[in-house]
Amino acid sequence: MADYSSPIVAGPGGVMTDEVGVVTGDLELRTTLADGVVRARVRYEGADEWYAVTGAACRVADPRDHAGVHQVLLGVLHRPLG
Repeated sequence: MADYSSPIVAGPGGVMTDEVGVVTGDLELRTTLADGVVRARVRYEGADEWYAVTGAACRVADPRDHAGVHQVLLGVLHRPLG
C-alpha cells in the first residue's frame, strides 16, 4: 500500500510527537497504512529522523480511506498562516 507524504508548516504550538515533544516550522507529514491502521509521522524538512504524531493513528475499515485520513491530517496540521 502506498504511503502519502506532504509538506506542512506547523501552526502555533507546533505538532506534538511521541519521541521529542513539540516540533515546529517546515515539516513533512507522512502517513502509512499497515494491518488496517493509518499512522502519521512528521520530520523536519530534509531530515532523516521521523517522529510519530501523538494520537494520530486510527484503524480504517477500507484501505481506500487512507487517502482521506491523510487529507484530514493535512488540513489540521498545515497552518502556514498561524
